[in-house]
Amino acid sequence: MIIGLDVGGTHTDVVLIGDDKVLRRAKVLTIHSNLFDCVREGLEQVTRDIPPHKIHRVVLSTTLTTNAITEGKLAQTGMIVSAGPGIDPLFFSTGSHYYCVSGSIDHRGREIQPIDRSEIERIASRFKAAGIRRVGVVSKFSVRNPKHEFEMAKILGDSFENIILGHRVSGNLNFPRRIATVYLNAAVYSIHKQFFDAVQDSLIKKGLNIPIFVLKADGGTMSLEASVDAPGQTILSGPAASVMGSLLFASDAVDSLVLDIGGTTTDMAVLVRGIPLLEPLGGEIGGYRTLIRSLRTESIGLGGDSAVRIVNGEIRIGPDRLGSAMAYGGPSPTPTDALFVLGKVIEGNVEASARGLQPIAERLGISLEDAAGRIFDDSCRAILTAAGKMTAAINSKPVYTVRELLLGYKVQPKEILVLGGPAPHFADRLAQLSGLHVSVVPQWDVANAIGAALARGTCEVALFADTERGTAIAPEEDFVLQIKKDFTRQNAIDLAFGLLRKKWLQVGASEESLPEMEVVEDLQFNMIRDFSTTGKNIRIKVQVKPGLLPGYGGIAGKLCDRR
Repeated sequence: MIIGLDVGGTHTDVVLIGDDKVLRRAKVLTIHSNLFDCVREGLEQVTRDIPPHKIHRVVLSTTLTTNAITEGKLAQTGMIVSAGPGIDPLFFSTGSHYYCVSGSIDHRGREIQPIDRSEIERIASRFKAAGIRRVGVVSKFSVRNPKHEFEMAKILGDSFENIILGHRVSGNLNFPRRIATVYLNAAVYSIHKQFFDAVQDSLIKKGLNIPIFVLKADGGTMSLEASVDAPGQTILSGPAASVMGSLLFASDAVDSLVLDIGGTTTDMAVLVRGIPLLEPLGGEIGGYRTLIRSLRTESIGLGGDSAVRIVNGEIRIGPDRLGSAMAYGGPSPTPTDALFVLGKVIEGNVEASARGLQPIAERLGISLEDAAGRIFDDSCRAILTAAGKMTAAINSKPVYTVRELLLGYKVQPKEILVLGGPAPHFADRLAQLSGLHVSVVPQWDVANAIGAALARGTCEVALFADTERGTAIAPEEDFVLQIKKDFTRQNAIDLAFGLLRKKWLQVGASEESLPEMEVVEDLQFNMIRDFSTTGKNIRIKVQVKPGLLPGYGGIAGKLCDRR
């Protein structure tokens, strides 16, 4: 049996899967000030009376780090950045505890200027005086040579709770994104660790001493232990769960639009013939452009519980959520209350919904039913408009799927897959407004938890080899190898695959479950000096792409039996 758990902005969903079907399911109100108890309650509901030895795996998807970033609730974090000649790193400052220091490495990994030890010591003293416990360290070309980052970390010593090094967050070159990624990893470290320590303790107390995995932004999983040192990987895991929860039901013949309509937000994604899209550089959140490997998703502040109000004579829906719908005791009218007034939902206090919408109807000068219809239609149109903008943005650039780069491809969704609590109530109207075929994903209200449960591990390795300098380096893996002049591109691919296999095992997977590994970047340049070739510059990136666990192919049909 497998447990899948998704902590959403409104509800925490938990499923227990076994025998190719959902055996149990739970939906618990998310209390952001006490997420641990939400998770514990959900786990208790699905595991009650189940022998612990029958449960083999738990996968968690969480909005904890995402919410901390979007709400600006990040821990004070110190940043030390060395760049050398070129653009001023102050342009990428992350706050008041951001320091630029001397020392530089060039694009091939050669030291140009050493680190000034006294400079780092002075900054460390300032951090301590300010009570800073988390520090990020970035050297511009650390992915070619991490020497300076190691030196700065050594000087900082053991006086800080956590030190994040730039070369370990990604093997890709992009200085501004690396700074943002290191900062976010350091800033959410304590939040992430406290939460998952609590979850782990809770599972152990229930006798569930089993592998615990975390869903990453790229739709794959990593072990809980590994995630503690890379908390940024959990950013955007909620939208990734939406994608994974829809994969079983997407067409492999046409492009699909995925809409996860929750209580707080609507998460959107596109599948190209059943294949998720990937952000080529990394995900973006809260204004931070990162190097975090992520599926291509977008979120808008519109859901079933979004606050509805009149602004300048017009209906405004969201982006804030003030609480549940008034039908469930909430403080303000919502699109869900409009569904009650329209008779689409009946299990709640219809009179409360009507009382909430009546002032809106009066201000608009229309009937209560017409006001409810306007709110519902405006919600559907806003979602489709945002989806159209997302599709246009995708088509304005090369299309990257988790498999390949599709040059010149234009995304044209022919179907919409809807999931999330209010999904069935939105489906027909979305179909009428869009002209597309709309399907409600089976088990729509816990589909994210199912997607998390069935997601397999993912990882990637970036390798850089310079035969003139005689080095091959995979920065994220802390791997350096001395190589000879005759080192070839095929040698580099074989070496990268070996490192990928090792990393696969480190994220908590097994050798037997290793899917096919694939090359996603393969570049080689000759280095010329005095009209002769002096060496080769080889860049290789390999991956295990996102996908679902093997052996669960029959679950799609059985999920359809639910309602």
